Amino acid sequence: MSRIRLEVCVDDAAGIAAAAEGGADRIELCAALGLGGLTPSVGLMALAAQAGLPAMAMIRPRAGDFVWSKGEVEAMKVEIDAVRAAGLAGVVIGASRPDGRLDGAQLAELVKAAEGLDITLHRAIDLAPDPVEAMELLRDLGIRRVLSSGGARSAAEGIERLAAMAEAAPEIVVMPGGGVSEANAALFASRLPLAEIHASCSVSSPLPELPQVSDFGFQPAGARATDAARVRALRAALDQITASRPEG
Repeated sequence: MSRIRLEVCVDDAAGIAAAAEGGADRIELCAALGLGGLTPSVGLMALAAQAGLPAMAMIRPRAGDFVWSKGEVEAMKVEIDAVRAAGLAGVVIGASRPDGRLDGAQLAELVKAAEGLDITLHRAIDLAPDPVEAMELLRDLGIRRVLSSGGARSAAEGIERLAAMAEAAPEIVVMPGGGVSEANAALFASRLPLAEIHASCSVSSPLPELPQVSDFGFQPAGARATDAARVRALRAALDQITASRPEG
């Protein structure tokens, strides 16, 4: 029976350690998860390379949409080079047109820049008006994994669109992400050919000892941190799902 791979998104050294301790199979390495994840620093990439887990680095130079200028695409190519130099497993990319459709031309540039690296298409696909068309484009580009909430605020709410995406391109791994936990993991296994799943496994960060840290905006309200116990709980739920699947 194939193990369901657990990817945990992290944005600091403590998160890398918690993901490894809890039994994650892979990390998505980011900066600023509170903004949906930005490109991590070179220093954090170097730390992740020593963690003993495959790491996929987010390539996203700013918050907001995924409609990139020519300069931003060039910046992302440099960031991809940094990922390769750090020895990480791969990159997480995405590019959209103003109407939400995936930008095939920009994605082709990024895929070419990432040659030899593993590639995930990120939640830019959740803005696409036609998910089947988007999956066909990924197939043409040779991208074999997509992270998605099914175009909804949470993957549980978007489960029907996720199922349609998986049916449209069976050769592409559809990795649910967005509100995933040990409490709802079985839902995705019941509706999808679930091979991989993505979660933050996070809890609220403790308040800083110095109130000025919050007052000055150095730690925003609602900050969260990866929790090894939550990683462990989701890992256990996935293993239970695997054990319950019929063999063969």
